[in-house]
Amino acid sequence: GYRLAPEHSFPAAYDDVLTAWRFLRNQNIPAAHIAIGGDSAGAGLTVALITRLRDAHEKLPGCAWLISPWTDLTMSGSTVFTKEAVDPLIHKQYLNELADAYLPAGMDRNDPRVSPLYADLKGFTPTLIQVGSAETLLDDATRFAAVAGAADVRVTLEIWPHMIHAWPLWNAHLEPGRRALASAGAFIRENL
Repeated sequence: GYRLAPEHSFPAAYDDVLTAWRFLRNQNIPAAHIAIGGDSAGAGLTVALITRLRDAHEKLPGCAWLISPWTDLTMSGSTVFTKEAVDPLIHKQYLNELADAYLPAGMDRNDPRVSPLYADLKGFTPTLIQVGSAETLLDDATRFAAVAGAADVRVTLEIWPHMIHAWPLWNAHLEPGRRALASAGAFIRENL
């Protein structure tokens, strides 16, 4: 895992995911044979890591898997408001509290290292995005997919009907969670 806010603000987690990547690479695993991913803020960190690697001219992972990605700490997407009544897990006030705890004083919420929606995605790795139609971060996922597509990234966006935030994590008890995992597995096999 990575260090968490509020005890550890940015750039702790941002640096921790780079450390984890370097550990994998030091095991002589080719970058193209590694799939990385995360859910929610972890999905945002996944994107931040890949753009950081690309900017440093390092080899990129074979693919990325983003579940319910939080890509915009400015919370400018409309579903932060329109889906709040149906997503029991994630609400705007909670997201604001998380962002305030994570960001050091004076840091812009639209900094692409913390809000990857605003990152330059040219040269980004093939990416699968899975998001529920009933979650507050739906716009974060759809807008990120649009930005990625405009940058010629091979991106696959799956919008799962009636699913809430990070539903694949409940795969033991939720059939759509199992299907989402199967879809992700197929995507990863195809790209590694």
